[in-house]
Amino acid sequence: MTVLDRLRLDGRVALITGSGRGLGRAMALAFADAGADVVCSARTQAEIDAVADEVRAKGRRAAAVRADVTDSASVERMVERSLAELGRIDILVHNAGGRTAGDGRPLHMISEADWLAGIDANLTSAVSCIRAVIPPMLEQGRGKILTTASGLGLRGNRDLNMYTAAKAGVINLTRSLALSYGRHNIQINTMALGLFPQTEAQATRWGGGRYIPVGRFGTTWEIGPVAVFLCSPAADGINGAVIVQDGGGLAGGVTPFGWAPRIPLPGASA
Repeated sequence: MTVLDRLRLDGRVALITGSGRGLGRAMALAFADAGADVVCSARTQAEIDAVADEVRAKGRRAAAVRADVTDSASVERMVERSLAELGRIDILVHNAGGRTAGDGRPLHMISEADWLAGIDANLTSAVSCIRAVIPPMLEQGRGKILTTASGLGLRGNRDLNMYTAAKAGVINLTRSLALSYGRHNIQINTMALGLFPQTEAQATRWGGGRYIPVGRFGTTWEIGPVAVFLCSPAADGINGAVIVQDGGGLAGGVTPFGWAPRIPLPGASA
């Protein structure tokens, strides 16, 4: 077996949440290129239908399963349908999540409902998805689980309360579960991502990437190969790892990217 053979995913089925667009779509297509059959899941049916068609165009089987990962019952149905349509789940990539309403405001201005929504979208959703796929993985005697966190799970950010707390939770959840299930041949890792703008507005707001040590933003296509590696036989010995993909931002310590914005609180002097 060659080195490249160890990166192949032939015969494996990957369930990828949040795969209707952006980074999730890129990972779905990369997994198909590596030989995996793919379950595309997100809240928008038209988007995952389109990605599933792209996977099929690469010669792989695909299913498009709509789900809301903040609803544990919806997650259970997602896993049941995935098993029914493609027969097994060898890989879970939990990619769904993001900033929610209220994030970016000082803590005393955030409602309990906003707090819970942010934690549910980014942390509780990971718990629900992993909990649902563990039984079939235990039954088949192997599995790969990859969560997506953020560099902001490893440092603070002014007024970004729910997102940073939840992503830090995803990182330590991943580490803890790696200790629990590693002996069952289930490897669980996370990617702590940096800045991957999906719109021109994001690119402008984030300073055009000039604060990143490599001098540019991450590009969507760069995510897929890293995810494939972490879910391939080549990474069988990697468990509980936090793989940082941020162009070197966190290498600068507590103030990555060489930039710390000053944003005055309402009613306070700058």
